[in-house]
Amino acid sequence: MEQRKPRENGPRRNGPRKNGPRRNNGPKVEKEFEERVVTINRVTKVVKGGRKFRFAALVVIGDRKGRVGFGTGKANEVPDAIRKASEAAKRNVINVPMVHGTIPHEVNGMFGSGNVFLRPASQGTGIIAGGPVRAVVELAGYSDILSKSLGSRTPINMVRATMEGLASLKTAKQVAELRDKKIEEIYG
Repeated sequence: MEQRKPRENGPRRNGPRKNGPRRNNGPKVEKEFEERVVTINRVTKVVKGGRKFRFAALVVIGDRKGRVGFGTGKANEVPDAIRKASEAAKRNVINVPMVHGTIPHEVNGMFGSGNVFLRPASQGTGIIAGGPVRAVVELAGYSDILSKSLGSRTPINMVRATMEGLASLKTAKQVAELRDKKIEEIYG
């Protein structure tokens, strides 16, 4: 009797194709922004025939070099909602100042009933922040920062309050220009 070789691919022997077509999509393209999904909400709309479910996504993007943005998207499927949110985030990018890996001064960001207090930290402290605030400051590129969330802890309000705070930051050079002084005079 002749020994039969078992079939490699077929019913109940599914595996990678041994000699299938190889696809090379060209060189890997480095993404400009790193993105992080902060939260995904299932939203329900009650209609005559029952309930309609949609998904709302909150995405934060950043390049870890001082540029950060956020966006929201809503769709019938989760991947579509995330894609819409990241596209909205790319249209909503701000530049934030950085001094030795931390923020230049204390700031209080407010949005709605969400309140985020951000404070500069000495080198080696790390990021002391929770959830949505952590996502924003990490993707902005800060390595040392202290934060406290006050009031509402709704993720969208926390992200918006953090972005408000970061947008209101000013460097010593900007403050000197506003006051018509030299940088040395600002430091005292």
